Order: sequence, then C-alpha cells, then structure tokens
Amino acid sequence: MTTVPTIAPADFADPRLRAFLQAHLDDMEPTAPPESRHALDLSGLQAPDVRVWVALEGDDLVGTVALARLADDHEELKSMRTEPARRGRGVASSLLAHALDDARRRGVRRVSLETGTAPFFDAARAFYVRHGFAACPPFGTYAEDPHSTFLTRHLGEGPISAS
Repeated sequence: MTTVPTIAPADFADPRLRAFLQAHLDDMEPTAPPESRHALDLSGLQAPDVRVWVALEGDDLVGTVALARLADDHEELKSMRTEPARRGRGVASSLLAHALDDARRRGVRRVSLETGTAPFFDAARAFYVRHGFAACPPFGTYAEDPHSTFLTRHLGEGPISAS
C-alpha cells in the first residue's frame, strides 16, 4: 500500500526526531567499521549548509531525508531513512521527490550520495537506481572505500515523480 506522508522541515527539538536519528545510526553500526560509516549525527544535521525534512503519518514520524551542500550546484543526499515497519509504502519515494524538487528549485543541478556495500543496503541501492541515480566516483571529501558505493543524479527540468 502506498501512502503519501506529510513532509515538513525537521524540528530538532522534537524527541521523536532524536530517537529516529539515533535508530538510523544504530542501524549503520554493524555494517562497516567506524571510518566507513558516513551518516550524520544530530549535530551534523544542524550544520548551516544542511536541509532536513521529516515524513509524518498522523503523529508518527516515519522518515527523514537531508541535503548537504557540496557546491552551489551539487548537493549530497543524507540521512534517508524510513521507519522499518513503513518500508515499501512510498515514504522514501515521497521524501526523495521532495528533496530533489527542493534542490532543483534552488538551482542545484546534481545530487549525489554515499551508501554502503553490505547486503543491508541492497534495497537502498536498488531504490536509488530505480529513481535515476547512477554509479559515480567518490565526490566531495570521500575516497575509494570497499564499504561505500557512490551514486549521482543530474537534475533535469520539471518536478521529480514520487513513483
């Protein structure tokens, strides 16, 4: 079943967000050594060049996504996570469409991301490829790492489809 969550800017004072982001970091812990885990913590997400949104279904926080500025026309997708019980219901697609539309409106021409290579990330990698991301070399401050996959998407004109 596909749902259309409400997407809003993150409220960093919201304890639900703090718990959700900690669960994201906890999910990453067993997937790679510390130097190969690149998820931002709460303070990293509050940096001036980072934009963060949450997906809400009623009173439930069910997803997050962030964009971090790399250059005037290039941003990095960060902290993309859907509540495990809500996966497969369109939350991630809605969040991704929102973030990419926001980036395009601000003149960003390319959005890139780093995700893991462990089997835990198989569904995430397939999701990004379905949504037009393609393999690329490391970008920004990243270096080649056997625990990392790098993907990028060039943004065209018009809104991004959530499907």
